[in-house]
Amino acid sequence: MTHRIAVIPGDGIGPEVVDASLSIVADAADEYGFSIETTRFDWGSERYVETGAMMPEDALDRLESFDAILLGAVGHPEVPDHVTLHGLLLPIRKGFDQGVCVRPSVLFPGIESPLRGYGAGDIDFVVYRENTEGEYADVGGREHRGFPHDVAVQSAVFTREATETVVRAAFEAASEREGTLTSVTKSNAQAHSMVFWDEVVDDVATEYPAVAVERLLVDAACMDLVRRPEEFDVLVASNLFGDILTDIGAQITGSMGLAPSANVDPDGDYPSMFEPVHGSAPDIVGRGIANPIAAVLSCSMLLDDLGEGDAADALWDAVSAQLDDPGAPRTPDLGGDAGTEDVTADLRSRL
Repeated sequence: MTHRIAVIPGDGIGPEVVDASLSIVADAADEYGFSIETTRFDWGSERYVETGAMMPEDALDRLESFDAILLGAVGHPEVPDHVTLHGLLLPIRKGFDQGVCVRPSVLFPGIESPLRGYGAGDIDFVVYRENTEGEYADVGGREHRGFPHDVAVQSAVFTREATETVVRAAFEAASEREGTLTSVTKSNAQAHSMVFWDEVVDDVATEYPAVAVERLLVDAACMDLVRRPEEFDVLVASNLFGDILTDIGAQITGSMGLAPSANVDPDGDYPSMFEPVHGSAPDIVGRGIANPIAAVLSCSMLLDDLGEGDAADALWDAVSAQLDDPGAPRTPDLGGDAGTEDVTADLRSRL
């Protein structure tokens, strides 16, 4: 079996962690009897500086035939963030109907949470984030630029189809995990979009009577992820709220360098895209100290999506074993002094 993967290393440390993770994927492929065929697309901020576009006009046509996409990072200190985001990441998510973003937050053995009193496995939840519309919909505009009455209008868009898709995916996950789901909104202030979200959750909940549903406003949810993270199992939230919650999740489980992510087309009509959450980290580019673990865990999710569950588990277990080993190399974000190559070589040895 050969899986075709489109690789977009992107910006900053993206190429460093992508190359590291792909070497481990290649080992897993050899071990578990399948093949990986990668095609590299050097799209990103450097291309934008040279051509005025993050990727070519036919980018989605070129990506559509692949089985999955691995993305390193987007972001550059000389290019505005809204340009990099709307020029590459969001067009792929929306164009390929990747309406479900899945981001697990796990406190691994050997990792110290900044929260007092939590040990390995005490924090283990996953956020299902609506990924193609909501507050990140590109609906709005600017008028009267440069004048005192300059005005900006940004509209959030919530469709029943997209909301129901991510909510149902979250209920499915909850039914396979601990049986609890937390829906995060701001219904007291957003009486149209968030009340609509609540109604969709209520409708879908009738199909999953065994799943207990908790409803939290986003400010309370952020507080409780710090105050009682052990009580959460599956959370579902809109695009913006999910983005905020998952950054908190990454921090309370030790490091952004440990946070993987999947952008999934639930229907499988298009390739899904997998990426570490940490961003391009321009301050450490070229120093050889980028943590590859989030990229490796993202590759684990990628392999699982391709039906290679044993290989996916092997990558995840290798990371867990390494973090639990006090003598294993660690990058500076985890309190060590090892480099990317050292961590990668150690992970490869654990397969």
